[in-house]
Parts: sequence; structure tokens; C-alpha cells
Amino acid sequence: MDEKLTHLDEQGRANMVDVGDKPDSDRIAVAAGSVFMQPETLRLIREGQMKKGDVLTVARLAGIMGAKRTAELIPLCHPLPMTKINVDIILDENQNAAHITAQVRTVGKTGVEMEALTAVSVAALTIYDMAKAVDREMRIGDIRLMEKRGGVHGDYVRSEPDHAG
Repeated sequence: MDEKLTHLDEQGRANMVDVGDKPDSDRIAVAAGSVFMQPETLRLIREGQMKKGDVLTVARLAGIMGAKRTAELIPLCHPLPMTKINVDIILDENQNAAHITAQVRTVGKTGVEMEALTAVSVAALTIYDMAKAVDREMRIGDIRLMEKRGGVHGDYVRSEPDHAG
């Protein structure tokens, strides 16, 4: 791995990357993650019986909102005009999990990987928040970039198989 860290200047100080000279291109990123829980918690979510309301709808909306606010949360991220944000949640009874996938798209000078990862993270945290009264043992994990398209570094697709969902 010969590439240098782009968020460090010559003196090793953190800085925001200058993307001003980069061409605009169509960019897409997909991230995924999971919330593992007790079978009863999964049942309550599936049946819409959580006291706080419709967990899946609220988590999807939270994920979208999280993606839109990534630049406010991650210090060196550029604010981006996103053209599409999709958050999908699949309940998996075999793993007692909610598997979250976020796809984010923009036309711009820098990618949307952080926005997709933030969408998954915020959706997972929202599921935890809405269900913690019945299951404090929930575990959030396996948050990862699945693919990215566009930009000067080219496309990336995760080489290992996705076992979650």
C-alpha cells in the first residue's frame, strides 16, 4: 500500500482535502451493517409492537437524515449535494438481526462512502434506541463499505462475501 493518507499535510497535520481541481463525476457508495438482538425483540419489531413506534420506518428516516448531516459529524468530510439516499432494513430470523443497507449517490468531486457508512450507523443506533427498553443486549456491528463507484481511484467492490442478509 503505497498511497499516503490524504487528510494529512506535509507536516502530518489534519487537513481537509482540496477537491477543487477534480472533475465532477457520478458517484455511488453502498454500505451495510447489522443490529443483533434477542428473538423476542425481533418479533416485537416485525409486528410493530414497540412502544416507541414503527422502528423500521423511523430507522430508515434516521439513516437518511444521518447521511445528509455527515459533514457536520465527521470533521474533514465535505458537505455534498446528494441526489439519492436509500436505506433498506431486512429482518433476519436466522441470525436474530436487522441487516441495514444504505446506498448514496451524488454527482460531484468527491465520493459518498462516509455518507453511506453514516446512514447505516445512524439507522443502527436508532434501532437500538427504540428497542433498548426490552433488549439492552443488542449488538451493533459489521458496518462496512460494500462498494463504491466513480472518481479517480475507480470502482471498489468488497471482495469477501457478505454473510449478513
